[in-house]
Amino acid sequence: MAKKKKYDYFDAYEQLSDLAVQEASVLIRAMENFTDAAALKSVLEEAHEIEHAGDQINHEIYKHVGGDFMPPIDREDVVLLAQCLDNILDEIEDVLQYLYMFDVHQIPEDALRFATIIKKSCQAVDAAMEDFRNFKKSKSFKQLVIDVSDYEEEGDVLYMEVIRNLHVNHADEPMHVLKWSRLYAFMESCCDACEHTADLMSTILLKNM
Repeated sequence: MAKKKKYDYFDAYEQLSDLAVQEASVLIRAMENFTDAAALKSVLEEAHEIEHAGDQINHEIYKHVGGDFMPPIDREDVVLLAQCLDNILDEIEDVLQYLYMFDVHQIPEDALRFATIIKKSCQAVDAAMEDFRNFKKSKSFKQLVIDVSDYEEEGDVLYMEVIRNLHVNHADEPMHVLKWSRLYAFMESCCDACEHTADLMSTILLKNM
């Protein structure tokens, strides 16, 4: 009887981090090609398909870890890492949904700058995840994780800048300030979600040294 192939958690994580990069690319494209909020419906469908694909991968992870005699890392960490990656997908989808629900009329340059940092953060997570299966021996894994944190700090600096810009230069547009204050907070949460993923990867490294 052929031996049953062992489920590859690392491959699943790589698929999830790749989906995050794809969804971040959708966000940037939506902003670059923006005409009006109503036209975002097709983009929302595309983002939801990506997020749903992530849910299916997570379902497979949960299904296998429950019965796996010896997963490659602690069961709790297997689940937590899957949740962290899923949170990135959820946060990016949230930004797109709120662009639609808030009926924004234009995309400020600051928003596109923020979306670019989100994509760079996702790409940094993806690069670290590609090396994650070798984290015990890799010479580059620690730096790849640090790269994610660097982008999160860049996001923090930009968040402070864009919020100040709103209140200094758009004080006579209260609805604009209200909408974009919340949207920038959601975008900053995307960078935070990436950093939380990187922090967990660092913790897993320390626990398995």
